Amino acid sequence: MPALACCVDAAAAVAPPPGYATFAGDSSFFSAIPTPQTHTSDVTTTSVAAVNSHWSTSHSASLYKIDRWGAPYFSVNSSGNICVRPHGAETLPHQEIDLLKIVKKASDPKSGGGLGLQLPLVVRLPDVLKNRVESLQSAFDFAIQANGYQARYQGVYPVKCNHDRFVVEDIVRFGSAFRFGLEAGSKPELLLAMSCLCKGNPDSLLICNGFKDAEYISLALVARKLALNSVIVLEQEEELDLVIELSNKVNVRPVIGVRAKLRTKHSGHFGSTSGEKGKFGLTTTQILRVVKRLEQAGMLDCLQLLHFHIGSQIPTTALLADGVGEAAQIYCELVRLGANMKVIDTGGGLGIDYDGSKAADSDISVAYGLEEYALAVVQAIRFVCDRKSVKHPVICTESGRAIVSHHSILIFEAFSSGGYDSPVMSQAGLQYLVDGFGEEAGADYRNLTAATMRGEYEACLLYADQLKQRCVEQFKEGSLGIEQLAAVDGLCDLVSKAIGASDPVLTYHVNLSVFTSIPDFWGIGQLFPIVPIHRLGQRPGVRGILSDLTCDSDGKIDKFIGGESSLPLHELEGNGGGVSGNGRYYLGMFLGGAYEEALGGVHNLFGGPSIVRVLQSDGPHSFAVTLAVPGPSCADVLRVMQHEPELMFETLKHRAEEFCRQDDHDCGRGDGSNDDHGVKNAALASSLAQSFHNMPYLVAASSCSLTAAINNNGFYYCNEDDYNAAVDTAAGDDEQQWSYCIA
Repeated sequence: MPALACCVDAAAAVAPPPGYATFAGDSSFFSAIPTPQTHTSDVTTTSVAAVNSHWSTSHSASLYKIDRWGAPYFSVNSSGNICVRPHGAETLPHQEIDLLKIVKKASDPKSGGGLGLQLPLVVRLPDVLKNRVESLQSAFDFAIQANGYQARYQGVYPVKCNHDRFVVEDIVRFGSAFRFGLEAGSKPELLLAMSCLCKGNPDSLLICNGFKDAEYISLALVARKLALNSVIVLEQEEELDLVIELSNKVNVRPVIGVRAKLRTKHSGHFGSTSGEKGKFGLTTTQILRVVKRLEQAGMLDCLQLLHFHIGSQIPTTALLADGVGEAAQIYCELVRLGANMKVIDTGGGLGIDYDGSKAADSDISVAYGLEEYALAVVQAIRFVCDRKSVKHPVICTESGRAIVSHHSILIFEAFSSGGYDSPVMSQAGLQYLVDGFGEEAGADYRNLTAATMRGEYEACLLYADQLKQRCVEQFKEGSLGIEQLAAVDGLCDLVSKAIGASDPVLTYHVNLSVFTSIPDFWGIGQLFPIVPIHRLGQRPGVRGILSDLTCDSDGKIDKFIGGESSLPLHELEGNGGGVSGNGRYYLGMFLGGAYEEALGGVHNLFGGPSIVRVLQSDGPHSFAVTLAVPGPSCADVLRVMQHEPELMFETLKHRAEEFCRQDDHDCGRGDGSNDDHGVKNAALASSLAQSFHNMPYLVAASSCSLTAAINNNGFYYCNEDDYNAAVDTAAGDDEQQWSYCIA
């Protein structure tokens, strides 16, 4: 190991106590250690500019794979910010939306022209949603025309993927011209779907999946009475008797489907619901019994749909075609048995390429696009039906993930970063440290020094580790002080850094709950693209993992797309800015529009994010915010767990009054300060009320949250006057509910 500049600093990190005799010490250990690489924050402004001059936005797009997983909806603009292409490949340059501008509009205080919303923030993009629905329809229209298929495509959206009212209503509206329908898997989902489809196309399918009781089946029959095109899909054989009984009772002729349990199965994580032992569906034996029972009841003509589901994230079109072909054979057999078959529902499975790899052997990627998927489905059904001389059925898919994933972006900020900084140590400080070693630790230190002089890297690490462990034992025994233990840690870290063996990964603390906003990462290891949404014209200087706000060791993100265990990140300016600094550093999680919001919990009582709904417009910033909803307040999440915030506030307010009186008495103010006493009570009560009304997440010192004023009520606005009126009205309501609340 070459001897470079001495690392000794004039000031000791661990100074000897007053009166302690210092020694010149042997500087050979320090001299032998090469100077560690300077941390990026120490690089001069000139050198940073030089580094960045060789970096461009295209480098960042490639580094973060934005041009692969993000196409055609996301790219990097000339300002180094992520921009949204709301109409996909058809987006014109002036229609691109700078994501950072959306975040600033949402989070800036109202006094500065913003909406005053607190992060984390979900940005919903209905234009992207519309493009996804139209692209899916176009892919099937092309496949049908190219293959001479003699029926149409008629998709449905499974509302479980994202139950948000505006998402579901948008899909119904965007898909009305295509007869696009909805799928429900529970009674509340069925009520939701029925309500939304009242404004849709009367021919749109309402697929009723999931386990069913009499109430569920009655609701589905009521839907038919309301001229909604509901189809009761049998998940269990026992459900048929209820369908027959209840339909006769209410005099409604039902449309019935059966879910087939296919033999085709894919081996990935999402394939567990497929195959003969899958959770849902009927075996061929059970399907035959259903046909016989319907025939006996004079209702075989009601059986019109075959449903199946291979599993989410089907990796290849070869597997897809295999499963669809098997289902098409069952469909043709049902036609032969006399059923009035009209529709084949291929279920979900249209996958998302989360990492842009187009890999066929990954749970987070698929080796095809929309067009290839549609072609595989159409060709497989046509081949079987033509061979059996069966009329081509209407093709239905339940492609939820593929429709909603792209339209929603989760934005959050890093408020600090941390790594281990080795203390600088003088020769005197080192001698003081060595004097505190026991015999064995002293021997390890001498061996470490010798290995350092010889340049033996592995031996250095071995002796450094032994030294640290022995010192820890001495500390536990009480023979080594905490200052000395810290110095040993620094010394060993210095050795690791010098030979390039230390972990350079920093921990970025983010204003987020993984359990609430990215539950699939914690639950099943699902990876999503996470990228800085700005500063992409600069070279990232460090690598980091993300640690959330929860008091849980699982509350971190340490796996990223591309098989990475850390993420290239930029250094925080002004130590972040999420809490006290001036520089903000925003990160975005993309392709998370499906499932995450519905699955998120309230671990540590962190609620959901704020939400803005953004449409592309011809205004100066290319967008307009049409809906703003603050995230749940502390009071909201407390109510979820059956607490009563109003009563809690009254309890704390009375306790505050008691202690204020006691404080006045102790200070000898007596009765002569009633006015001061009242002001103090009011101020303390106001602070308590504000805490109930604020979101649970960290608040930037410079931010001005409107959460207290609007109390989690969403509102539309078309211009600033409408927005002001909405806020003023909501603030008035709050003042009635919370007597001491200050908005």
